[in-house]
Amino acid sequence: MAGIQELRDLGDEELFERLESDKEELFNLRFKLATGQLDNPMRIKDVRHEIARILTIVREREMERPAADVEA
Repeated sequence: MAGIQELRDLGDEELFERLESDKEELFNLRFKLATGQLDNPMRIKDVRHEIARILTIVREREMERPAADVEA
């Protein structure tokens, strides 16, 4: 579980890699939950929160860029 500052220090590419990794982990956790193999159901909540943090940081960075940079 990464802290918000640790996520903010990552570059865009690393952030998107982390996002994809977390989405894959969430899928696997949900699959394990459905099959009754999940040991720690709180992990689903933790991963969902980390995904939300990453998406928030991505959105903040988009808002900081001037409109011309976003369109190009």
